[in-house]
Amino acid sequence: MKHRNTYGKSIELVDTMIRRRVNIACLQETKWVGENSREIGSTWFKLWYTGIDRKCNGVGIVVDNDYKDNVVEVKRMGDRLILVKLIIGDEKINILSAYAPQVGLSESIKRKFWDDMDGFMQNIPLDEKIFIGVDLNGHVGASNDGFERVHGGFGYGNRNEEG
Repeated sequence: MKHRNTYGKSIELVDTMIRRRVNIACLQETKWVGENSREIGSTWFKLWYTGIDRKCNGVGIVVDNDYKDNVVEVKRMGDRLILVKLIIGDEKINILSAYAPQVGLSESIKRKFWDDMDGFMQNIPLDEKIFIGVDLNGHVGASNDGFERVHGGFGYGNRNEEG
C-alpha cells in the first residue's frame, strides 16, 4: 500500500508539472530511500533522488522529457542534497535541491549541512549557471522587526532561529 501511495504522489506531481508547464522541479521531504532514478508519468519525466529513511528527509529533482536526456551528471550527499547538471545548447546548468535541518536538530548537523552545501557550490565552475530549490526550514513569523527592507509583514506565527 505504501508503494502505491508514493506512486500516486509521483503521478500527481507529474500532472501538476504538465498543467503548470514546469520543466524541472526540486523536491524536498520525499522520503524515498536510496540513491537512484526512475521514469515517472509514462516516461514523460525522470526523477533523480536520494534518501536514507522513509520517515524523514530525502530530496529529488524531476526533469521533463524535453530535458531529461540533457542530464550529464548527478551528485548526491546524504539525504539532504542532490545536484543535477544539464547541458542545454552551449549552457551548462546546475540544479541543486536541498533540505536544511529543522529546529531542534543539533548544531553539528546544521553545520554539516551548510558545509556540504558550500562544497557543492564551490565545485561548480564560475562559467556554469546555478539554480537552487531549497527548503531552509525558516519561519519568518508575522513581525518584520529589524527586517523591514526584506520582510513584507505578511508572515504568520513566530520567527524561529533559522527564520
